[in-house]
Parts: sequence; structure tokens; C-alpha cells
Amino acid sequence: MAELKLTNVGKVYGGKVEVLKDINMHIATGELIVFVGPSGCGKSTLLRMVAGLEKITSGTLEIDGVVMNDVPPSQRGIAMVFQSYALYPHMTVYDNMAFALKIAKKSKSEIDAAVRKAAGLLQLTDYLDRLPKALSGGQRQRVAIGRSIVRDPKVYLFDEPLSNLDAALRVATRIQIAELKESMPDSTMIYVTHDQVEAMTLADKIVVLADKGIAQMGSPLDLYERPENEFVAQFIGSPAMNLLHGTIKGTGKQTEIDLTHGHIAIADIETQAAEKGQEVNVGVRPEDFRIAEEGEHVFFEGAVDYVEALGEVTLLYFKAEGDADPMIAKLPGTHSDLRGQTVKLTADPARVQVFHQGLSLRTR
Repeated sequence: MAELKLTNVGKVYGGKVEVLKDINMHIATGELIVFVGPSGCGKSTLLRMVAGLEKITSGTLEIDGVVMNDVPPSQRGIAMVFQSYALYPHMTVYDNMAFALKIAKKSKSEIDAAVRKAAGLLQLTDYLDRLPKALSGGQRQRVAIGRSIVRDPKVYLFDEPLSNLDAALRVATRIQIAELKESMPDSTMIYVTHDQVEAMTLADKIVVLADKGIAQMGSPLDLYERPENEFVAQFIGSPAMNLLHGTIKGTGKQTEIDLTHGHIAIADIETQAAEKGQEVNVGVRPEDFRIAEEGEHVFFEGAVDYVEALGEVTLLYFKAEGDADPMIAKLPGTHSDLRGQTVKLTADPARVQVFHQGLSLRTR
């Protein structure tokens, strides 16, 4: 379909309020890119800038090598799906999907072929004669997506399309969007969400936005396993990665780190950036903890303050010092009896992260 290139893109409101700066990314034809980040980070603003609904203050947006900064939205070859379905309530599903093609003065045969093809992809064929009020939320959102498909755009933009659905419908519709992408492998898509599950399961690449720019961009597993900074480490994954304060006690083939409640030796530290006596934060994901057996190194030791038994897993909460977040361990199975008990935890050193001044020291 199309490739996009953003070069030093920025957005300033009223000449004073800077929302985004120096956004640089390349989106290849056929990729599904997901924008994530905390509320107010500018992910929807960036999407609207691509669509032409927000003016680009600085930098350039190119689609297939053509600068689009001053091109009207209707001429960019882009279709956008919003949070609200924005369907015409008095029109049938068929007419809602056909409306843009009728405005474009397409022939009846072209319109019918396009609508029925899109309806087939989205499993809407049996609902073409219904009004929107007779549909579920998930079905309405699929109609909104179908209305975009019939236009055969260069780029599809999704602005939190599942946020108005309940949990079960979100799962079902997310799977349908993934299946739709597989059936349209050459379609370029940009998807904004605050839901990490959507991002991890749908994306070819995830763009994490923070502090007016890009904190990290990469495949879902890259961001999960190799975060470049503490923000990404804690933003990707639920519950968030635990961070423990430590001090480097020795470097060499292995870097020795003393922790407040334990000790760890890690092999693949960026030794040029690690120095004896240097203070670091050691990060471990809750699911990478396990109860230490006799003789194993203890990564963390503490009394369990609260237990959440979720059936297949149990979350153990440990009281934090000061204003810090509580430590969390995510163990398989049921461990309700551990509340109030002192637990020793260990973790595979290859799975932990080490950060100095917010940046990763891992070489892998």
C-alpha cells in the first residue's frame, strides 16, 4: 500500500505548548505500527497529524516519498477509525459502508462488489440490512472498519477503536482485527491504544511515546526483553517491572551487584559503562521471580504483605520503603498461605535488567 516517513516532526500549540518534538520513524509498506504511552503523551495527536486533522508545526511527513504536510486530509489516501463508531443511525450497514463510494460517484456494481468483499472479510454479510441500533458494539466497530476498507486507502489509522467495548468484545474484536491484517498483508496500519495486550498482540513494531518524543521503537518482544531505559521497562509489562536499588561491587567477566535485600552476579553488562561503587537500579519482571531453593543466591527477601490469588497465578506484594512502589512477584499456581510469611526470591540473572541514570547497561 504505502510507506511513511516522519522526519523531525514536532507539534506546538499556540506557539508555546510543545507536545511533540523530533519524531523520526520509518513505517514500511504492510507494517502494523502501534503507538502507546501514558495519557497526554501525544499519541493521538501524532496520529491526527498523519491524518491531516492536526497541522504539523515542524518537520516533514512523507507518504511514498511525497511530502504531505500541506495536503488536505481527503487527498492523503488515508482512512481513519475512531473510538466512536460515527455511523449514520438511519442507514443500514450496507449504506453506511457504501456512503463514501456513492459520494465518489462509483458505479453501483463497483460499490456492491466493494461492500460485499469488506463485509465478507469482517463477517458482516448477514447484517448488511440491519440498522446500527440492532448491532452489538463490536459489530458496529467492524462496520466502521468496513467503511474504511471499501475506500481502499493507502494507510489505515485506528484511534483506540476498542476502548468503548467490554472486555469480552475487546478480545473478540482484537482477534478479528488481527485476522483482517493477515488477510490484507500489504496494508499499512497505524494503531493507537493504551491497552498493552492490544499492542503486544497486534503490532509488528511498537512506538513508546514519552516526554514529547520516542522512548523506544521496536518489536513487542524487543521492548519486553531488551528495554533501553527504565521508562520502557516499567511501561511495558503488567504488573510493571520491579526496580531495586543496588551498588556495583566488582566488574570483570561478571558484574557483582549488592542489593538492599540480596546480591546478584550478571555476565553481560556494558563494562565500559559500569564502575565499582556505581549506584544502579536492577530490574526484574514479577513473572521472572521464583522462590529460592536452599543454596541459591537470594535476589530479594521480604515479608509478604498481600496476596492476590488469580487461579493460574498468584501475585505476592511486598511492602515498599518510603514512597516507592511495592515489590511484586508473580508465581504460577496458588500460594495464598504465604501472606505474612518471609519469602526468599531468586531470578535468572540473564532475565534481569540493569540501569544507570535511567539507561540500560545490558549488552544483549
